[in-house]
Amino acid sequence: MKKYLALLLASLLAASLCACEPETNILGQEEKDYKPVIYLYPTEEMPVSVRLDYHGELTHTYPAYRDGWHVIAHPDGTLTDPETGRDYYCLFWEGIPHTTYDLSRGFVIPGEETAAFLEDTLAKLGLTEREANEFIIFWLPLMEDHAYNLISFQTEAYTENAKLTVTPAPDSMLRVFMAWKPLDAPIEIEPQELPAFERHGFAVVEWGGTELK
Repeated sequence: MKKYLALLLASLLAASLCACEPETNILGQEEKDYKPVIYLYPTEEMPVSVRLDYHGELTHTYPAYRDGWHVIAHPDGTLTDPETGRDYYCLFWEGIPHTTYDLSRGFVIPGEETAAFLEDTLAKLGLTEREANEFIIFWLPLMEDHAYNLISFQTEAYTENAKLTVTPAPDSMLRVFMAWKPLDAPIEIEPQELPAFERHGFAVVEWGGTELK
């Protein structure tokens, strides 16, 4: 009888473990920082090192992030791995953040107007058409079918969570990170003022985002 009870308890424990909620970050969130990609545009071919100090858990990087990324950067944005000779057009990472993002200001946009909003807003923020196209192609399928989306472009809440050090130092750096949340109905929110960006000299550009539950 004791053996039967022990087996029963073990089965119940295993079942309860299988039924657990997905792993969350230390804030109890299930959010993820999706597809930050980093573009490097030097004025001449040069070796560049990029280090990411991320307050969270990196889940995916490409090319592989070890003690940083070390590439030969070309003016057209091509990045060459000096060890393998393989070319890339950006540096990619994703991770689970250990922070909260600021949704106190932003925009409430009908889902069907998401593409037009992003086209206009990303241009104001300073992304090129190609960079904006890649941003929209990634996020639009996740956003446009909702009734509304609350969208807020993050500043210090993101840059302090994912500090980026580029060597040699760039002349201009743009980091666009969108936090958004689907809504069933519109809400009142203070409009967000978007900073202007002047791209000059050796430019570094990054974009990414996260969906908040």
